[in-house]
Amino acid sequence: MMSEPQVQKEEEFNLRLYVAGQTPKSLAAIANLKRICEENLCGRYHIEVIDLMKNPHLAKDDQIVALPTLVRKLPEPLKRIIGDLSNEEKVLVGLDIRPHNERC
Repeated sequence: MMSEPQVQKEEEFNLRLYVAGQTPKSLAAIANLKRICEENLCGRYHIEVIDLMKNPHLAKDDQIVALPTLVRKLPEPLKRIIGDLSNEEKVLVGLDIRPHNERC
């Protein structure tokens, strides 16, 4: 009797993006992150955008020193990327995401 191959469940990414209001850099970071996730994570992600202009006290939790900053909470280990996320290759490497060759 043959057993079915084990299908490994791909991990979900829990991402937190810290921005400062609606600046061009903040808006670019949000748009770039959404595009990268849509193209490479196929729905296996959750993005939380935190505006430190509205909630400055939240910067302390993730030790935010520059904006915009992306924090990967899950899967562990925690990782950070600073900037507008326009360099897709740097983001994929920084978050340890393997690029998807096929569309979702």
